[in-house]
Amino acid sequence: MAASGASTSEQPPRPLARSNTMANISESAIDSEVVPANLRDVATILRVANEIEPQSPRVAYLCRFYAFERAHRLDPTSSGRGVRQFKTALLQRLQRDGETTLHLRKRKSDTREMQSFYQQYYENYVKELAQTADETDRAELAKAYQTANVLFEVLKAVTQTESAEVAPEILAASKDVKEKTEMLVPYNILPLDPASAHQAIMRFTEIQAAVSALRNIRALRWPRDNQKPDLDLLDWLQATFGFQKDNVANQREHLILLLANVHKRKIHKTRTSTTEPMSKLDDEAVNEVMKKLFKNYKQWCKYLGRKSSLWLPSIQQDVQQRKILYTGLYLLIWGEAANLRFMPECLCYIYHHMAYELFGLLGGNVSTVTGENIKPAYGGEEESFLKKVVTPIYNVISEEVKRNRKGTAKHSQWRNYDDLNEFFWSIDCFRLGWPMRADADYFYVPKEFEKHSSMKETAQRRGHRKKWMAKTNFVEIRSFWHIFRSFDRMWTFYILALQAMIIISWHGTGSPTEIFSGSVFKEVLSVFITASILKFLQAIVDIIFSWKARQSMKYREILRYILKAVVAAAWVIILPACYVHTWENPTGLVKTFQNWASGWNFPSLYILAVAIYLLPNALAVVLFMLPMLKRCIERSNWRICNILTWWQQPRLYIGRGMHESFSSLFKYTMFWILLLISKLAFSYYIEIRPLVKPTKAIMRMSIGNYEWHELFPQARKNIGVVISIWSPIILVYFMDTQIWYSIFSTIVGGIYGAFRHLGEIRTLGMLRSRFQSLPGAFNARLVPPVKEKEQKKGLKTLLSQTFDPVEPGKRQEAAKFAQLWNQVIASFREEDLINNREMNLLVVPYSSDPSLHLVQWPPFLLASKIPIALDMAKDFRGKDAALEKKIAADEYMQCAVKECYESFKHVLKSIVVGNIEKKVIIDIIKEVDNNIKEGTLLENFKMSGLPLLYNKFVELVECLLKNDIESTTRDKVILLLQDMLEVVTEDIMLDGYKILDSVQEEVTTNNQNQRPQLFASADPDPAVRFPFRPDEAWEEQIKRLYLLLTVKESAMDVPSNLEARRRIAFFTNSLFMDMPNAPKVRNMLPFSVMTPYYKEDVLYSMKELQLENEDGVSILFYLQKIYPDEWKNFLQRVFDTEDQVLGKDEKHLEDEVLRSQEKDLRHWASYRGQTLTRTVRGMMYYRKALELQSFLDMAKVEEMLEGYRSVVESMTDEQRRSQRHLPAQLQAVADMKFTYVISCQLYGTQKIRGDPIAADILNLMVTYPSLRVAYIDEVVEKEKDKAHKVYYSILVKAVNGLDQIIYRIKLPGDPILGEGKPENQNHAIIFTRGEALQTIDMNQDNYLEEAFKMRNLLQEFLKKHGVRFPTILGLREHIFTGSVSSLAWFMSNQETSFVTIGQRLLASPLKVRFHYGHPDVFDRLFHLTRGGISKASKLINLSEDIFAGFNSTLRQGNVTHHEYMQVGKGRDVGLNQISQFEAKVANGNGEQTLSRDIYRLGHRFDFFRMMSCYFTTVGFYFSSMVTVLTVYIFLYGRLYLVLSGLEAAMLREAALQHNSPLEAALASQSLVQLGLLMALPMLMEIGLERGFRKALSDFVVMQLQLASVFFTFSLGTKTHYYGRTLLHGGAKYRATGRGFVVYHAKFADNYRFYSRSHFVKGLELMLLLIVYTVYSHSYRKTVVYILITYSMWFMVGTWLFAPFLFNPSGFEWQKIVDDWTDWNKWINNRGGIGVIQEKSWESWWDEEQEHLKHSGLRGRIWEILLSLRFFLYQYGLVYHLNIAHEHRSVLVYGLSWLVIAVVLLVLKVVSMGRRRFSADFQLMFRLLKGLLFIGFLSVLIILIVVFGLTIADLFVCFLAFMPTGWAFLQIALACRPLFQCCGLWDSVRALARSYEYVMGLHLFTPVAILAWFPFVSEFQSRLLFNQAFSRGLQISRILTGRK
Repeated sequence: MAASGASTSEQPPRPLARSNTMANISESAIDSEVVPANLRDVATILRVANEIEPQSPRVAYLCRFYAFERAHRLDPTSSGRGVRQFKTALLQRLQRDGETTLHLRKRKSDTREMQSFYQQYYENYVKELAQTADETDRAELAKAYQTANVLFEVLKAVTQTESAEVAPEILAASKDVKEKTEMLVPYNILPLDPASAHQAIMRFTEIQAAVSALRNIRALRWPRDNQKPDLDLLDWLQATFGFQKDNVANQREHLILLLANVHKRKIHKTRTSTTEPMSKLDDEAVNEVMKKLFKNYKQWCKYLGRKSSLWLPSIQQDVQQRKILYTGLYLLIWGEAANLRFMPECLCYIYHHMAYELFGLLGGNVSTVTGENIKPAYGGEEESFLKKVVTPIYNVISEEVKRNRKGTAKHSQWRNYDDLNEFFWSIDCFRLGWPMRADADYFYVPKEFEKHSSMKETAQRRGHRKKWMAKTNFVEIRSFWHIFRSFDRMWTFYILALQAMIIISWHGTGSPTEIFSGSVFKEVLSVFITASILKFLQAIVDIIFSWKARQSMKYREILRYILKAVVAAAWVIILPACYVHTWENPTGLVKTFQNWASGWNFPSLYILAVAIYLLPNALAVVLFMLPMLKRCIERSNWRICNILTWWQQPRLYIGRGMHESFSSLFKYTMFWILLLISKLAFSYYIEIRPLVKPTKAIMRMSIGNYEWHELFPQARKNIGVVISIWSPIILVYFMDTQIWYSIFSTIVGGIYGAFRHLGEIRTLGMLRSRFQSLPGAFNARLVPPVKEKEQKKGLKTLLSQTFDPVEPGKRQEAAKFAQLWNQVIASFREEDLINNREMNLLVVPYSSDPSLHLVQWPPFLLASKIPIALDMAKDFRGKDAALEKKIAADEYMQCAVKECYESFKHVLKSIVVGNIEKKVIIDIIKEVDNNIKEGTLLENFKMSGLPLLYNKFVELVECLLKNDIESTTRDKVILLLQDMLEVVTEDIMLDGYKILDSVQEEVTTNNQNQRPQLFASADPDPAVRFPFRPDEAWEEQIKRLYLLLTVKESAMDVPSNLEARRRIAFFTNSLFMDMPNAPKVRNMLPFSVMTPYYKEDVLYSMKELQLENEDGVSILFYLQKIYPDEWKNFLQRVFDTEDQVLGKDEKHLEDEVLRSQEKDLRHWASYRGQTLTRTVRGMMYYRKALELQSFLDMAKVEEMLEGYRSVVESMTDEQRRSQRHLPAQLQAVADMKFTYVISCQLYGTQKIRGDPIAADILNLMVTYPSLRVAYIDEVVEKEKDKAHKVYYSILVKAVNGLDQIIYRIKLPGDPILGEGKPENQNHAIIFTRGEALQTIDMNQDNYLEEAFKMRNLLQEFLKKHGVRFPTILGLREHIFTGSVSSLAWFMSNQETSFVTIGQRLLASPLKVRFHYGHPDVFDRLFHLTRGGISKASKLINLSEDIFAGFNSTLRQGNVTHHEYMQVGKGRDVGLNQISQFEAKVANGNGEQTLSRDIYRLGHRFDFFRMMSCYFTTVGFYFSSMVTVLTVYIFLYGRLYLVLSGLEAAMLREAALQHNSPLEAALASQSLVQLGLLMALPMLMEIGLERGFRKALSDFVVMQLQLASVFFTFSLGTKTHYYGRTLLHGGAKYRATGRGFVVYHAKFADNYRFYSRSHFVKGLELMLLLIVYTVYSHSYRKTVVYILITYSMWFMVGTWLFAPFLFNPSGFEWQKIVDDWTDWNKWINNRGGIGVIQEKSWESWWDEEQEHLKHSGLRGRIWEILLSLRFFLYQYGLVYHLNIAHEHRSVLVYGLSWLVIAVVLLVLKVVSMGRRRFSADFQLMFRLLKGLLFIGFLSVLIILIVVFGLTIADLFVCFLAFMPTGWAFLQIALACRPLFQCCGLWDSVRALARSYEYVMGLHLFTPVAILAWFPFVSEFQSRLLFNQAFSRGLQISRILTGRK
């Protein structure tokens, strides 16, 4: 390969167009990381070139040339994405470097240059590393071999080009390199090659045992071509069944770690003798893994009546091998199943057949068909499992997703994951056969949706007519009837209770005792007739909704539906017949029973019929009281049990045996009984009974004088009035259970929280008061006990948690506490929550000095105690005991005094080394100690001299702290010692001269001519040791002593940062809560964390940080003002010393940071945003915590006392790399127990594009070496000259600063078929490890102190909670975005109350907690065998997280909630972001309402648990919708009354003038509307955790900041999107954005966001209220009227103006002007293809009506029917016109339509004239408009003069005709195809634009008027950012950008 080759032989086949290549060509384009996916092999060569370029540029050039050749061979036509640009850029680089590097060549030819370099590299680097393999990092050694291997490839290419030969020694070296390269393959956690046996993790006995068991391949029959060394059982499975190589490698490590961890845990518990070797895998470990892994498979086999394929051999020594083979086979199937992982029973079907084949292969069985040995049906070729098993089923899923038409098709028209999976719940699934029949109906796709027609052709050739299998078991139909269908028992109860209460209240006094009256009781019994009717209705609805699933139903299910309908219909006939006719002539037994009942006069036959009717219910009640029996019956597969349960509910694989223990049942039953009693009592006494009397009066009234043309004058008993009055009452009756639930949940949740010790430590004062028991709590909770002992239970433990204090003698316990506590404090400092001074005040010495004989507390507890004690002692008069008692009154003061005295002695003994001086000091100390012991200290010592001694000692400690080597400092130390001695002997001791005299006598005796000059000896051995050698323990002690002496102010505000206070308070409080004991790290459950990531922020760039928004505010400036203290702490940390920070200008410091600390600054900012970097740092605290906890488990006593950080940091680099030393062992333990995988879906694409996001992700992997990134790689490959896309799941890690592919697993196709997030999680879940999996979103955070409790939390999986082990552990969240704005604060409080008191109640006692997102911890093995951690079907699983909870519960799982651990969570902070989030959740709940999961939960739960499920899921949103509907019903009812004149007639009756039930109902509605329901649990939780005074003050502040406005606005969002989803669909994922710089939203943006959800509805309500106010005759002069309409006017104002009120700078005049200009431009712009909705009203309008395009006929009809309400305005108001002269003829209404027709005709004429004549006949068009104007004026004058039209009539006409036009518009939208066919669509659009313009004008005008007044803008800023003001935020500077 010559240099000239670049321009001759290897030219591309056709020239590259400059225009196609130069745009993106740059130096980075040929970087080793920016390589097209289909040229991935080239990346390794380029990496080598970059690595060796500094040593040999010519060799690097040759490597790049070889890379170009390789790339050209891989893609000669440059057809792959980005290949052309890449090759062009690389070619240009080669042309540029060719001549330059040629001159730098050291040899005569390239061959010699390559050989020389290769030989040197091998001899001098590779061999040297290999010789020190034990001490060498394996990654470094593997990289060296890989580099050498690439160099040899290049060498061969060069020698072939130059026709040279390779030297023999190089060939030998290359052979060695090749062997080692193949051996040292990339690995994830376990390096399983022989060369890595010395690695620390491979030395663990549990790993060795698992590896040994896996390599037991005895008696296995191998194919002839599989004779490689070190093969194991999974290699055999690969060779047999054709799994992918990387899938096998991935699952090998997975299985080894799984077995090893369970093995370690088992032998810790069970193995007592040492006879059995530790390296042998424990059978119990294998059994436990199999039990968890195959529980679902065995249940599936049992359910279908098939025997399991898990056959074990009779030879005992082969049993373990067989079990591991079965386990490995399942994991290999699961690991390669791709999207099939969402279909667990489909995997069971595949496994069932493959396991049977495995059994046949191992047993040598002979096929009964062929007579040959059984062989795998699909062979063992490479990728045969993927191609022949997975891909066909995947193709079915893919084709069905296409039928979904991106979410626009009906759910009934395509099969989702659940439908396809539930096919395998039937025995019919075995008709697919094995191998599966390709012509089975299961694989059929209807013709109109087939991309290729090959299926149909094949079927026709075979003469087999296929049919689409349709839905399975359930059909998701878009209808509100799902609410009734899923929760029919609840609605039946409510309706029957309402009927009974109305009947009772209708008779006599209305007292409940009236029920004992015979006639009343008889009527009450009619509720059973109603029940039968509702039952019949339910049966009909079931049939209708299940009709499209009839093809997949079995005959017995169809029979069940038919029989239920028939029986229900029979009861509808029988019960009324008995009720009516059995009272006539009773005979026989009936008469006897009637006589026995005496005066009650029972309708005996009817009662008998009712008794028979209620028999199933009675049986259900008995089973309800015996939950254990019911569980057994439902789980049983016995035919008798199936018959018993068949009638009640269809037999399904899931949803059986979900009933809880009797104690749980009792608790949630009592909760609901008390709640329902309260609710029904309120409804009866306040709403229903008071309304009966007015209703009777209304029904007696005779009204003949109507104020309009009455359409139904013959209607009896004023039924219209009765409906108008009762409708809102009935709606509130059905809704107000939500209110009572909120009240009861607040009370019960608060009680539960109190008993769980929440809020016992919520302030620093409380922390100080309990700090002495904190070390004991630390060691009890976070340190494994020496002996396993059961935790104490009982009332005493429940009420209080006490721990023994750490005694001074127990140094090891104190050291463990210090390790953990100090690491927490250090993490605070690293996060810049505290400064250096606060850190020093908070830390505890690593080990208490044994000479001190006391426990050393953190200085912040002892601060100011010494100065106070000195003040007390210097003037004290009295006995020693009195002073001691006074000091001992403050325990911390006593500790401080003792510690200072002991430290004083220790310091003096340490620095004074002269014999004479030591004797003096010892004598003085002995004298003091004796006086203290005898209680004569105050008698023999003068305390007045203590302050002087204190000052001198402080100066001495300062000198020791500086440890300056200058002689002046030493002289100062000597002088200070002399002064201190003088003070003690002269000023303090009464007879101190005696000690000096004795010393003087001794010295004089020895040296008669010398006087002693103490401390100033100039001998070779000085009397004073100073300066000291650097010693961390000594420095720590001196620093601590200095703080104790000098901190005079109280440390009550340490730490001062609010977040640090919150975290430290919660952490310490949690240690006093009930949690499991911590096991040793080696014995704990292993776990993984997984974070799905798409393309959110990873790390803020400097450009993003400095980019200013329209207000001149940058992210960096904003953060500096939001977190001023943390910014100062950051500067102090970066510049190392506080003095340096304080001595410089802050602006100068910022410039210096920007210049020299860019990386730190980017991280500081990113850690305060919702970025992936913040999440990764938080989650990697788990690993840090595990390493520290492993240190405490494994370290020796000496190392423990020395400290974790000291031990690790004191080691040399060689020791750290050595696999035998402690750090390597700690890392190995952490690797075994913790894995963190980020599923960065687009990482591969981002890397190819050179996206900075990819570089930031790589930097995360480099920073955290144990971090793993999974991504989807899309590659264009050619097969038979046809290009097609191939997808891979790839796992990478960082090695030597670059990413390295570990596993590359091919997929059957694009993995993103359904909802993106769950599909993204699903592809990466195969790379997780362990028995637990925590799901973390990328806007979350974690804390080191919380990570310490993870192993405690995981122990919850090992104990039962009720009758089951947990399958999901719920955790609480802390919302860290609450300080940004008032809205963020509201959202934070709302979310906090839900994740604490809300979920606490759901978990216990209600037992209906599900999975609400993150950060719950899953039982990984449970969920990987049951469909994963979420569901992914398009649209129906929009809220994918909660379906994991549904699925877990339905599959007999158990979801718990634990509040002793928390994780941080970011939320949306702006109104638009919050509304988008609320819309997304409402959409998701709408889809949940339609789902099979909710239906099954509603039917499989018992009654009270079903109630809990309803009101905590979809019921909350339905109740919110009913709340708004109540207002509509009330106002439209009132509109009917006032316009018809009925209200005026009714007011003549005094009994009707005050409608208190209606007022109570509307008050109930207001509670929901104003957000007071959410405020109750919020108040309780804040009260529990922060104090009730704080809760009350927060509530008041929230109301002052218009929290009610926010909650009322949110109510509108929920209602709109929930209702629209149920009616029309249109649900979609809404990206809310997670930025935190508050920006001004333009008027047009707000109009687009809220036009349909709020503005239209607000204007409609305003119109209703105006009409009601104008024409109403009731309450107009009373306070009641104000109260009854206040909440409605409040709702109107909120829905219309909240977006502008909560919009930053929303009332700034200049922005208002800009907004108006932008609005006009937007609304007048035309739409079209490619015009986005942000630019044109037409584009937005078309997209806004998108849901109607795809809505079904039923949805369109409902839309038309709902639009008819707008015609009521015109019909009623035209009769109130003065021009009507009180005529009531229908002609008046007809004439109004004539007016409308004329107006529309005129507008149409003008519109047509403009189009046709405005260009060519301008004058004619103007004349036409003039004539029309004159005609209009003439008609108006005639109407005024002749017919009496008034100005008021014009206003009324506006009120009447505007709704009519809107109704026309809505009907036209619903009938769009019809109007388009008629050519009227342009007119509809013009009319719509006019309405939009008028609405916009109505909204804009009040905002513009308010903007005239400057104080309004200031008030708004104060309102929005009050929280920030309270923390020193200068919001005015932020909003104006003045810096």
